Amino acid sequence: MLFSVLQEWQEAADSRAELLRYLKEQVPQIFCLKKDASPQEEEELMQSRLLHPLECFLFGEDPQEGLEKLKQGSTSSQLCGRVFKEGETVYSCRDCAIDPTCVLCMNCFQDSVHKSHRYKMHASSGGGFCDCGDVEAWKIGPCCSKHDPGAVITTNSDHCVLEPELQERAEKLFRVLLCYIKDFLVWEENFELPAELQPRTKDNAYYCVLYNDEHHSYDHVIYTLQRSVNCDQAEAQTHTALIDKEGRRAVKRGTFRSCAGIIAFCQVALEPNADRDQPCLISRLMLHDARMYKGARKIVHELIFCSMLMETEFKRLFAIEFTKHYKQLQKDFINDDHERSISITALSVQIFTVPTLARQLIEEGNVIKVIVDTVLELLREHLDDNNRFFFLGYSSDKFSRIQVIFHDLRYILISKPSVWTDELREQFLAGFKDFLGLLKCMQGMEEVKRQLGRHIAVEPEWEAGFTLQIQLRHILAMFQDWSSSNDELLLLAFKECHSVLMQCNNQPFHREATDYYMCKHILHVRPYKVSQEPVSIHLPISRLLAGKMTNILSSEWFTELPLRCVVLAAQVSAEMWRRNGLSLVSQVYYYQDVKCRDEMYDKDVLMLQIAASKMDPNHFLMLILLRFELFEYFNGSCTSKDQDELRQWNRLTEEMLYLLIVVIGERYIPGVSQVTKEDVTVREVIHLLCIEPMAHSSLVKGLPENVSLESVITKVATFKKPGVSGHGLYEVKKERLMEFNPFFYHYSRSQHSKAEESQKKRKAQEGNDKALPPPLPPAFCPAFSNVVRLLCCDIIIHILRHVLQRAVEDRPVNWTEAMIQRALHLIGQALLEEKTQLEDSTVEEVTFDFSLKARKHGKSVFLLLYKIKALPSLEAQKDMSLSSFRADLFCSYFPIFMFMFFIAQDKEKAERKRKAEAAKLHRQKIMAQMSAMQKNFIESNKMLYDNMPESGTQGEPVTSTVSCAMEQRDMCIAIGPQRGSTIDDREVLTCILCQEEQEVAAQAPAMVLTACVQRSTVLTQCRGKIPPFRADGTLYPLYMPPELAVGTHTGSCGHVMHATCWQKYFEAVQNTTRNRLHAELIIDLENGEYLCPLCKSLCNTVVPLIPLEPLTFNYENAEIIGQHLTLPRWIQILSARIKGLNSGIGNTGLCGEGQPDFRSILSYGVQEPITEMLVVCATTVHRVGLKTAPNELCPRVPVMAWNTCAFTIQAIENILQEEDKPLFGSLQNRQLAGLKAIVQFSASQRLKSSQAVIQRHFTDMLGVLLPALSRKNTPSLLEVDCFHLLVGLVLSIPSLYQEEAVDLQPSAVSSAYNHLHIFHLVTMAHMLQVLLSSTDFPEVEAGEETEETRAAAEFHATVSQHTGRYKVKKGIEPFLRCAALFFNCLTGVHPPEELFSTSVTSQGQMEALCSYLALPSNVFQLFQDHRDTVTPLLQRWCGSPAITKALKGKTQTVRYPRRRNRLMDLPEDYSALLNQASHFQCPKSTDDERKHPTLCLFCGAMLCSQSSCCLSQLDGEDVGACTAHAATCGAGVGMFLRIRECEIVLMASKTRGSTYPAPYLDDYGETDPHLGRGNPLHLCPERYRKLNQLWQQHCILEEIARSLEVVNVMFAFEWQML
Repeated sequence: MLFSVLQEWQEAADSRAELLRYLKEQVPQIFCLKKDASPQEEEELMQSRLLHPLECFLFGEDPQEGLEKLKQGSTSSQLCGRVFKEGETVYSCRDCAIDPTCVLCMNCFQDSVHKSHRYKMHASSGGGFCDCGDVEAWKIGPCCSKHDPGAVITTNSDHCVLEPELQERAEKLFRVLLCYIKDFLVWEENFELPAELQPRTKDNAYYCVLYNDEHHSYDHVIYTLQRSVNCDQAEAQTHTALIDKEGRRAVKRGTFRSCAGIIAFCQVALEPNADRDQPCLISRLMLHDARMYKGARKIVHELIFCSMLMETEFKRLFAIEFTKHYKQLQKDFINDDHERSISITALSVQIFTVPTLARQLIEEGNVIKVIVDTVLELLREHLDDNNRFFFLGYSSDKFSRIQVIFHDLRYILISKPSVWTDELREQFLAGFKDFLGLLKCMQGMEEVKRQLGRHIAVEPEWEAGFTLQIQLRHILAMFQDWSSSNDELLLLAFKECHSVLMQCNNQPFHREATDYYMCKHILHVRPYKVSQEPVSIHLPISRLLAGKMTNILSSEWFTELPLRCVVLAAQVSAEMWRRNGLSLVSQVYYYQDVKCRDEMYDKDVLMLQIAASKMDPNHFLMLILLRFELFEYFNGSCTSKDQDELRQWNRLTEEMLYLLIVVIGERYIPGVSQVTKEDVTVREVIHLLCIEPMAHSSLVKGLPENVSLESVITKVATFKKPGVSGHGLYEVKKERLMEFNPFFYHYSRSQHSKAEESQKKRKAQEGNDKALPPPLPPAFCPAFSNVVRLLCCDIIIHILRHVLQRAVEDRPVNWTEAMIQRALHLIGQALLEEKTQLEDSTVEEVTFDFSLKARKHGKSVFLLLYKIKALPSLEAQKDMSLSSFRADLFCSYFPIFMFMFFIAQDKEKAERKRKAEAAKLHRQKIMAQMSAMQKNFIESNKMLYDNMPESGTQGEPVTSTVSCAMEQRDMCIAIGPQRGSTIDDREVLTCILCQEEQEVAAQAPAMVLTACVQRSTVLTQCRGKIPPFRADGTLYPLYMPPELAVGTHTGSCGHVMHATCWQKYFEAVQNTTRNRLHAELIIDLENGEYLCPLCKSLCNTVVPLIPLEPLTFNYENAEIIGQHLTLPRWIQILSARIKGLNSGIGNTGLCGEGQPDFRSILSYGVQEPITEMLVVCATTVHRVGLKTAPNELCPRVPVMAWNTCAFTIQAIENILQEEDKPLFGSLQNRQLAGLKAIVQFSASQRLKSSQAVIQRHFTDMLGVLLPALSRKNTPSLLEVDCFHLLVGLVLSIPSLYQEEAVDLQPSAVSSAYNHLHIFHLVTMAHMLQVLLSSTDFPEVEAGEETEETRAAAEFHATVSQHTGRYKVKKGIEPFLRCAALFFNCLTGVHPPEELFSTSVTSQGQMEALCSYLALPSNVFQLFQDHRDTVTPLLQRWCGSPAITKALKGKTQTVRYPRRRNRLMDLPEDYSALLNQASHFQCPKSTDDERKHPTLCLFCGAMLCSQSSCCLSQLDGEDVGACTAHAATCGAGVGMFLRIRECEIVLMASKTRGSTYPAPYLDDYGETDPHLGRGNPLHLCPERYRKLNQLWQQHCILEEIARSLEVVNVMFAFEWQML
């Protein structure tokens, strides 16, 4: 069949017609005729019936063989060309990339030289490709090792030559396929096909096709599909997902009636159309791009990437076609509703960023003119009658799409040409003229006029204009760089700029010029008041002119417009424009902000400096005063009593003086003084760090985008590394502080205050004067040298004298501190300038005569300074003083007084003194209270003090005390007949709610401890395998498996309340929290959650504080009883008691020989509120631990209480061991208080639970140790955790003392022996567990004892002599440590000192543990001491079928000591994780769409999060992969690393979670969420250790609650879909 078809194609005279006929038949059969074909079926059919025949035709033989021949005859491409998917990680080298758009894929980066450079990584938006191999993209290292042409053996010819027949077939096939694709994709008819593709017969079959847009939500589409197509929700969701992915989807097939209700490839593609008026094939596809659906667009774009852009010549031809249709393509994109990443216009970055191609497009296609004309045409609708932009009522969506076009202009101008041709110069100038036309429309746009009387009704639009300015700021700088690289071009560009500026008619003068007089100087100028006339802040042409030429002759018009902008900003600061609303305030803010100041405020300052260098200084200052509307004020012809007007004058005076400081002092501009760009950056960094120490990212934000911080930061600052939180900070070096200028012109008002305060504080700490004199500036260039004349002209002296005179008059409304500060700073600048000139030249050559004029003209400025210093009002205010005036004689001819001055603020000293006195009074008051309390206590206990013996007078009590202390030290034994006494420690606590103190006592009001109960897998030995709970209760929870698959942990923040106070608080929380927005995200009211009133920790229960009863131990009685109550006898009595309980027969004593040594619990009683709180806590533990409904009568309630006690102790022991801390003395107070409370709570379960139930539980648990008492389902020794067994047995054995009348408890001696024998039995059982689970234990074989088995046993015994002792001791050590904690909290016996220190050897600690737990130091001695009793037990234990299976290797057993869980190991370099994520394939999806690879830090599993493909059902609800994984891996708790976002996600349930900083830091000690900065990241061990502690200490829930409480959640995040 296939052979015949191929033969027909090859022999046919018109192979095109034959191929089209085949496609016409096969394509509908594959894609249209089957109703419910799956994507996999369509893929298989397409491969076998469509692609394979076409491949056979192309090669003329088997495609695999033909492809191998091609590979052998060709060389590997130097270009990588990998097309990036959305979200894929790409890399750029900050050192070597020509521009930021040059990127490498992961594989090429790993094999390139750039890996050791300063690289940047970020997520691709999709659509670009790898630039590896492109020599124009990189300064060095253009190729990785795979694409290096030098590493590949090349053939003689540069290009692979195809066989003539293959080339002919390729051209035929590609021509047919491209035409076929083009016809289908650009076909606009809905019901008819092209004539060549009409089917032979038509059937009445139609498809209803749904296309996607960016306006309708998922839910809206799903709902519409369900109603229109009559499908279920699952099918509608599938349709919607595919529509979003592909862009369209056939949602129904049927009749018309039913549906109506609802590419030698490149040569062919670029071949000119026979019809001259029609574009080529590829151009037609581009022009129809906006009409295609999403999937078709992606395919066409990848086609272009893989063909046109891989070869230089075809890339050039394609670029020409793209430029030719650029305007239409952009228009289509503007009207489209899809994102740019799937638009053909996104390909511009691949074309315009190639330097040679960009210059060629400028020369041949004048691409600058094309782009600018496109922008102008698209913005033409926003032009007003004066041909200026006016963006009232603009569409933000459309405008944001237009902004993207400016990126293309930036791409074209990225690389400045080094060689200029006449054609390039001509075309660039033509494009520049068009660009000036765009700026002309911006010059003077959106004028504002001061609103008087009434507040403005509607805030005018301003964002669009500034957005345009922000987009143009880099382009303006690039045009200046291009122009300045060629002298001829610079002159022509300046002329064009000047010509266009003269054509602008905005903000004209309305009155003729007038003469203004001041200090015998006349200024002839036209009047203009900013406060009365329209003014615009947008002056791009004026500022471009300032940037192009810093040595041009200035004119009044060039100065006028920038000066108006500065005055406007000053008047807004003086609150003269407050009736104009916030829009103008925002414009002034951005005018001076780092985003815009380079091309706005800085250029205005530069233009004023140019004017100051060319104008007469007196005239310049008079013009400044006129435009600030202060001329009459300083001329003395203007007075007012209006307080608002006086305040405005004062504020304007401050701003005017500040402007003079800036114009004179800001010389760090290349061309204005002899400084470099690096010097400018150094100064910027110094002044930022003078505000406060800053992180690297904060410094970057405070600097312009094109500034390189790395090259200067080490020169001016020192780096302080971060700790486990926060980030690294840079601090300015001390030697650089002399360069600090308090009136730095890039400071905002708040930054100025912070910097001034910070530097004064630093100087005070160093013991220096707090003065902040002006720093010594660099000298002006010759062209700007006249600017300094402003400091010694007549008008400046008049201004300074006027300001100081008003201060001397001592009328507060006439002057401000800021005015005096600025005036003094100007005087300091003048004195510095005079001193510099005197040092550099002889006195005769110096013409700068500030000090002379300051003394001679009228009142001396220096005399006024002395008067200000002596003002009584300043003395009374004590908030400033003038000091440190110093006179230096520089020349014998002229007595010049050089005054250095400061304004020193004494507020800080006064405040510190006031606080110190207040603190002293407070201490005295407290000491008096303590003294009174002490006297009161002595008076109240006078009898006690009177009866106390004096030292040395009564020896007996002293001896007794010493002997008791020695006895206490020797009796550090927790169990058995030698146990120490319980310390009678009276505990008085304070309720955090009512602040009342309360003693913890049985008859006192009940006290409770806040607590949080949660399921945990921290200790699990079988990660991800949580066993199902069995309702019959025969296994868990009664028998905890040794794997500790899931436990119940109870933690506490350690805060105490009265039970009644807590109940009132909890009720209040229940009532008030329901009304809070998204309160359910923080606390689950239905499950009894609340936040601790003090620390806001998440809690879900309270633990009652039960006092530890002080016991008096009768050692003599204990010794007598011990002689009879041996282990065999104890087992005998216990067994008899259990049988008696089971048969209903009376009880048998457990105190030896039936001695009635019981004491009723009623003798001390328990208050009712405590039992109520016992029920509350026990019910919560039962409900949370078993994930069941609350039921206080459930028989498993006491079991879960014992389990949470055991598991919590094991978790704490695990933490102490992990952190290498001593067993005692190192726990936090909250951990210790919580642990004691939980143990006593668990021990008190017998007070509320049924004794029969507890007796049954005790009997079942004891059956594990005593097989004679075991039941049918009793597990073997290897199937239980011994510590849980120990806790359960110890806490439940008192139930055996039940009598019919009253509930009794055993005496202290009975309890001691009960604990001792239970502990010895469990310890021996655990030692057997360790031996049986060891890897070298011999296998068990069935059958009788033979010589072989005896030999094996002898061999094992010999080996065990050398290794067994160490393994067993190591294996049981965690068990013994847990037991020590348990018995310490249960009995209150003080442990040995060796357990309080880590300096004791391991052997010493083991001996101390054994001593404390009444074990022989040689634990194996237990088996010797109880040989007769243990031998039959060992036979029964080892004879269990389950143990036999384990020893044969049929079942897995837990090894001891258990593996201590830690968070998985992470690579040191974050790029390794990104590399791992790039190879991640979703297990449930085959597409290549963007995924969110997420790493589980508990087990290391890689998951596909936030994706519909990996949704699963959990408790009948759809959840994401992370939520489902957390349910099995962490019992609902999860800690995940989202790799591409570089952030940790903490999860605690299906509905709660929060983000947390990743433990990866860059070289500046900062995290980088979402890879926003893209710096190389490295693992911080300290932070990862903190994360590990967060998990092991069960604080994830607490961290989530704190995070959600701090963050104001407006829209709930669907954590369950993660």
